[in-house]
Order: sequence, then structure tokens, then C-alpha cells
Amino acid sequence: MSTANSITTIKPRRLVLEMPEYHPPLAGRDALRLDFNENTFSPSPRVLDRLKQITAEGLTKYPEREPVERKVAAHLGLDPKQVLLTNAVDEAIHLVCCTFLEADDEVLIATPSFFMYDVSVGLMTRNLIKVQADETLEFPFEKLLAAITERTKLIIVASPNNPTGAVATRAQLLALANAAPHAVVMVDEAYFHFHGETVMDDIATTPNLLIARTFSKAYGLANLRIGLLVSSPEIIGYLRKVSSPYNVNGVALDCLTVAIEDDAYIAWYVEQIRTGRERMMAGLSELGVGYFPSAANFVLMKIGPLHKELVTAMRSRGVLLRDRSADPGCDGYVRITIGLADQVTRGLEALKASLEEIGWKPVRGFSTTANNEGQEL
Repeated sequence: MSTANSITTIKPRRLVLEMPEYHPPLAGRDALRLDFNENTFSPSPRVLDRLKQITAEGLTKYPEREPVERKVAAHLGLDPKQVLLTNAVDEAIHLVCCTFLEADDEVLIATPSFFMYDVSVGLMTRNLIKVQADETLEFPFEKLLAAITERTKLIIVASPNNPTGAVATRAQLLALANAAPHAVVMVDEAYFHFHGETVMDDIATTPNLLIARTFSKAYGLANLRIGLLVSSPEIIGYLRKVSSPYNVNGVALDCLTVAIEDDAYIAWYVEQIRTGRERMMAGLSELGVGYFPSAANFVLMKIGPLHKELVTAMRSRGVLLRDRSADPGCDGYVRITIGLADQVTRGLEALKASLEEIGWKPVRGFSTTANNEGQEL
């Protein structure tokens, strides 16, 4: 048999054939980027200065992750054994699944949520249990709690959640961890800075708790791909064993050391986003657009049947949005990222003109009042 013919008979594991694929629509993004929840401005000026200091010889060296992990741990008030840096949260999710899941294990997630959970879980097990939020899109705590079984090995909760902006309370997260001591409870705090609440302080007393964070959002390092896992030394030890020792590149590590030192920049940027988020929600109410209250750097809007037309009309005005209609329970929903003050203004102006262009009318029965945003009547 020829080599060419033999290649056609080679197949991966069955779960690889069955797992879903993620195809981000990244082409043609030379516009106002209100589509991917990125930092829409810049990282700290210290990061740009550090980039200029990188030498040709420095690029020839293998990256050293552990010295930077010690600095990150000190910044967070943690022991370095509790910290693992990753190639963004995408790799963090992948590492957790590869480290802890057997083929017969069950994984619980609340949907709609981040699609990469489906991808990484699907690589290891078919037993992904999706607990669907109701029409309010609030965190379905009671249903998730009731879904825990003796086969549950991993529970993943994003708080604030993407794409809804909803949060799970500290009490709810700890209740899940206590109800499933045989499972890892991973709390994805990618949008932590825009919310301000965390379960980081509960790591010491809740041994099955695992926290993921990213430096892509508030810190503006999305292109450098760097994230963080925090847990007990035991859990981090298992994850470190599975992780490549060179998973985070040296440029990202160098930049992270100065990024975490600039607390003033992060405080300024986060305040910009929080203020802009309130302006955006107030502006949507004025336009008659229903939305869900958000604790993140984006707002999910109820557009209805004209969701595709709106995205197209906004792109023609140089503003990018993300259509979330394919997410479970999100048909007709579009997400808009919050940027700096002038970007929020541009987004709202383009939104008003685009809605008029496509002949949009408010979705019946969907509240836009200040005291009941996003609730079905």
C-alpha cells in the first residue's frame, strides 16, 4: 500500500472525531472592536517599554516560567505552589480536562457559556451535562446543584459569565464545592476585574476549588496569550505535571512582570469600563433595546429576528458586534463590548443609525426599564 493511501485510513480517537470545533470569526477586524471583549485601548505603557527592551539574544532563550509565577503569587498574596501560568485560559481549561477527566466521568456546566468548555471536555469524555439557564439567563444554581452525582468529576462556572454577564455568588460557588467534594470546581474569573468579587480567598479552606484568570481582558495582553490557574498546591502540582514547561512564551512572561506592577493603569481602565457599561445600558434603554444587566465588559442585547442585519449594518459603520444567536437560549441576541468613553459614544451612535436602517422595532414583552432590565414580562 502506498503512503498516500495509508494516510487516508488513519483516524484519531473517536472522541476527537466527535468533539465540537471552535471557529472564531476573526477576519476583517480593522474597525472598532466591540465584538470579542478585548481591551479596546492598550496595555499599560510599561508593557510597551518592556517590549522595546527585548534583545535578539533574549529571543534565543527558552522561557522561564517559575520566576514570573513567584512574582504573580506575591502580587496575589499566594504561595508560588498555588499558581500556574498558562497559555491563556484556553490552555488552562484544556489542562484541567486532561489532568482530571476519565472517559466515564461527568462534567457540569451552566449554559449558555464559553464554548471552549465544550471543546476541551469533549476531548476527554462524552458526559458533558449542560444545565440550561431559563429565560432570565441568570445563573441556574439550584438546577446545577441538583445535577451533581457521584460521577461528577468537574464543575465549570464562569462568573461573570460570557455571553450573559451574569454572576454566581460566592455562597453559591462554595455550596457547589461543598456539595461535590469528589469533584474539581473550576471558577472562570476571566472578567473578574470588571466585577470585583472573587473566591480567591476561599482556596485555603476549600481544597477542590480552582480559579482561572486571564491577562487578555483588563490587562490588554490578548495577543500574548497568558492566563493563570490558582488552587491548592496539590491540585496545581497535578496540573504542573501535565503542563509543558515552556507553555508560556518569554515575551509574554517579560511583559506580565511589568503589567502586574501597574495597579494605577488597571484601576483607571476598569473604571473606564464600569462607567461605560452604565452608559451603554442607559443608552440601550433609551433606544428601546432590551438587555441583561452585566458585571463584565460587555452587554448582551435582545435584537430578535434582525440580529444578522444589525451586525452587518454596524460593520458598515466601522463597528464590530458579536452575534450570539447560536448559543443555547440566545436566539436573537447580540453582544457589544464596552470600550473607552468615546468608543461607547461611537457604538451607541452607530447602533441608533443601524437600528433605524434595518427597520428594527423593540421586541415585544422585553423590558428595558431601569429596575427590570432584561426580564421577560
